[in-house]
Amino acid sequence: MRPLFHPAIEEVTVEAILHALSDPVRVAIYADIVGQDCPRNCSTFLQIADKPIPKSTLSQHFKILREAGLIHSERRGVEMHNTSRCAEVDGRYPKLISTIVQAHEIQLSDEAKARRSAARRAKT
Repeated sequence: MRPLFHPAIEEVTVEAILHALSDPVRVAIYADIVGQDCPRNCSTFLQIADKPIPKSTLSQHFKILREAGLIHSERRGVEMHNTSRCAEVDGRYPKLISTIVQAHEIQLSDEAKARRSAARRAKT
């Protein structure tokens, strides 16, 4: 099995971070990982926003997050466990990650409000 690539924090670029978090599935995965104190197993994310995510697609999302320097992945048997490198990234780019995660949470809240409003209008 090939070793996993994790860039040194000095090699992590803003462009790579922004690219990795430009996909709605990846930003949802990353926001969840950042919010946890313990490693997250990849299979935890087989459903995102009630949509199934194929394992091969999920593997690609985790690879992009890992190679952008956002997560650290560790093999444990057949499972892959992922933790955030938020503290390291925050040391290099202060407040970048917290700002992006906060913006994602605002966006999710706005989308939920819009869905509720549309549902209420549909009932009338």
